[in-house]
Amino acid sequence: MERKPAKDFRDLIVWQKAHQFVLSMYHFSDSFPKNEIYGLTSQMRRAAISIPANIAEGFKKKTRPDKARYMNIAQASLEECRYYLILSKDLVYGDTLQLMSQLEEVSKLLAAYTASILNSDS
Repeated sequence: MERKPAKDFRDLIVWQKAHQFVLSMYHFSDSFPKNEIYGLTSQMRRAAISIPANIAEGFKKKTRPDKARYMNIAQASLEECRYYLILSKDLVYGDTLQLMSQLEEVSKLLAAYTASILNSDS
């Protein structure tokens, strides 16, 4: 079954999964100590938001290199989130297993989407 081209960034599975990751990250960081509000909580949320935001922004770019650049920025933010989850686990702020699983899924989808952009004919 062939998929129809996305008309809007919200049609992209990778964006949908990245958005779900942001929601999960917000929920997870809600229980952080109050002294982290301007530290890890803020940094973690900012990096998480950057993933679907850059996917959305890159979606409307006209050239393949421009689109790929935004996907690369999203991937870099994803890796930043990976570190924050490692740190959160080491600080015993909560169980990060589910978030790491979500992050890995987004990472794979993002890599595939980026490859499809770079290898497309248009």
